[in-house]
Amino acid sequence: MVVFRVALWQSVRHLSTCAVCSMPCEVKPRFVLLYGSQKGQAQSIAEGVAEVAEEHGLVAELSCLSHNEKYNLEKEKSPVVFIVSTTGDGEPPDNALRFVRRIKKKTLSTDHYKHLSYALLALGDTNYANFCNCGKTIERRLQELGAKQFYATGYADDGVGLEVVVDPWLDGLWKAIKGALSKMASDRTGYLKGEAGDSPQETPDSSIPDVQLNLLSIAERQNCESVRASVEPVSKFASAASPSASATQTAVSDLRPASPAGSPGLASQSHGDASVSTSAPETKTKDTGVPHVELAASLTRSLPPLSESSLNVPALPPLYLDVSLQEVDSVERMDGLLNKDTLYEVSISRAVQLTRGDSVKMALLLELDISAYPTITHQPGDSFDVFCPNRGTEVEDMLRRLGLHEQRNHRVHISLRKDNKKRGAQVPPYIPQNISLLYLLTWCLEIRHVPKKAFLRALVEHTGDAVQRRRLQELCSKQGTADYNLYVRDPSLSVLELLSAFPSCMPPLSLLIEHLPKLQPRPYSAASSCLRHPGKLHFVFNVVEFPACSGRPAGRRGLCTGWLFDLINPVLVFPGKAESSGSPALPKIHVSLRPNCSFRPPSDLSVPFIMVGPGTGVAPFIGFLQQREKERQENPEATFGETWLFFGCRHRNQDYLFREELEDFESSGTLSHLKVCFSRDDQEEEEEEEAEAATTISAARCKYVQHNLLLHSQQITDILLKRNGCIFVCGDAKNMAKDVNDTLMDMIKTELQVDQLEAMKTLARLREEKRYLQDIWG
Repeated sequence: MVVFRVALWQSVRHLSTCAVCSMPCEVKPRFVLLYGSQKGQAQSIAEGVAEVAEEHGLVAELSCLSHNEKYNLEKEKSPVVFIVSTTGDGEPPDNALRFVRRIKKKTLSTDHYKHLSYALLALGDTNYANFCNCGKTIERRLQELGAKQFYATGYADDGVGLEVVVDPWLDGLWKAIKGALSKMASDRTGYLKGEAGDSPQETPDSSIPDVQLNLLSIAERQNCESVRASVEPVSKFASAASPSASATQTAVSDLRPASPAGSPGLASQSHGDASVSTSAPETKTKDTGVPHVELAASLTRSLPPLSESSLNVPALPPLYLDVSLQEVDSVERMDGLLNKDTLYEVSISRAVQLTRGDSVKMALLLELDISAYPTITHQPGDSFDVFCPNRGTEVEDMLRRLGLHEQRNHRVHISLRKDNKKRGAQVPPYIPQNISLLYLLTWCLEIRHVPKKAFLRALVEHTGDAVQRRRLQELCSKQGTADYNLYVRDPSLSVLELLSAFPSCMPPLSLLIEHLPKLQPRPYSAASSCLRHPGKLHFVFNVVEFPACSGRPAGRRGLCTGWLFDLINPVLVFPGKAESSGSPALPKIHVSLRPNCSFRPPSDLSVPFIMVGPGTGVAPFIGFLQQREKERQENPEATFGETWLFFGCRHRNQDYLFREELEDFESSGTLSHLKVCFSRDDQEEEEEEEAEAATTISAARCKYVQHNLLLHSQQITDILLKRNGCIFVCGDAKNMAKDVNDTLMDMIKTELQVDQLEAMKTLARLREEKRYLQDIWG
């Protein structure tokens, strides 16, 4: 049987006849590779698969899911591999939306894709709701339409590192594709019909390779934090690589830095098959009595066993761009964006600091004057994009680091290399023509981007120092995953910070253009209603702070929030101070509207709804309540559903945002129930301030919004499950949103007396009915 299968698959490599010499020539078997990507990660992985396919004797026909003219699944006879990400509230990427809508048509029969054999890699983030929902939607629908899976689906979690699942999934993909090609060929030719134990009635799953993946199932969502804590920093599959992976292992022992004298036995903290020292330098005394200092690992230094290991490094990404700089006679001044047709340039008419004293975070409210654009109509719950440049000092530092500061005003010309071997290669469409190098680095490329492993691999080729080369190889290798996460990914180390740490690395400009993504606008939620503030648009944000770390000697502010703070600092109004009548010239910014048709208060005024928004997560609910207040004034006879707001912050007197406005909403009846909690205030102060309240003791114990929700469990579940109400959650995705989700599940279990699975189904139904909605960020 094995002999027949091997011979058959070799025949599938096709002995086609060459038109020139009439001799048989080998044609490599093909498979179809489709991706759906919002920010480029799924596309990058798919392009990497296509690049190495030939090494495995295969040809990958790569297409974006939106390019449906390039593939035809209705007639496809070869294996199909999908690599898709998820965006927003579990939505498909923009370039996969039409495909998902197409396969979800109810008119399609259950055998529509019975001929199709597929594998799927889904990318997601467990910090957000509806983990890998796009991939799950595509897979569920393919199976409903009769498609057969030839390889176990991978669910990669960006919350713990995509490579934990992506690397082993890719390692096993090639064997699975070849197995699928062999089986599909045997099914078509009937070559193996009648062979014992190989009847056509074998179940579809019998041909799926037994590939073990590190998956997070729906049932494990409530234990996400413990999963994250237990995931080994080094992929558990690195020590059990597939034959194809081990065949490409790169030996780099010649680049290992020499161990410090007298320290062959450096102690380290073990992490599965690899280990990394995470402790501070420690002085030890050997038997000789001579003390020596134990070195600590850092961004630029590793310790055994990693520093002594052979490494599995990624394949070198192919170069595909030619970049030249042309001197121009006159310098064109470009202070802003070129593509302003779809953007609105608006003035910041007011800027107020909402937090007081020595609050840990600085929250600011900005008011935009949109009166010049009557076509801008926004609803509570909508958000909008702010377009910001890269920080000027960082752009200058990058120019100097690349040795191009003197050419900063030269015109950039980008074209494809003549020897380009990258499939689907193109000049980045977001880079305009005839721009200066300064403009390119200021407005086009995300120079704060955290470098991916493929970029690190490419940087190795441009690093002169052997020790630094070895360290970059470690950081991009499977064995160095723990160090990559610890020193690059988790602290959000930028490309510039990485280059500063490796001074012998001198990459060409073309490499940055190939690997750095488009500078994306930053989204913010509207914090006002146009009924209350016509011609104005409010939004609120915390000024983000990135602390110093290994590779970042000094802390820095977030890109957009730091830029906005610098802009409005001259006109900023501080708490308790009156606004100045003679303010300086108002700064202007570019914005575009992002309508959100689902995260909005119910159109039926009688429907009750609950809002959960700690910190700046309260922003959209200010707009909700401003609109509700106007609706009550305009419809005094109407029946309005009750409204609940659960707000939380650290200290009552420092960061209780919109305190006066919220209390006014409650006094007027616009807000039926205002429930607040303060996580850092002393319990004694809490009890004194709540002395007259009936719930003094209970309220004092509520540190976070989920505790307050639990305290009112019966009322909340009654609104959601018996009165057809809605719940809106806005704020931090990594902790708050998951804690609120878990609390809602516990409340449902308790109130309905059901098990975990039934509670999850109930929450899933609320999501499907658009009655459990989130606007969250990481």
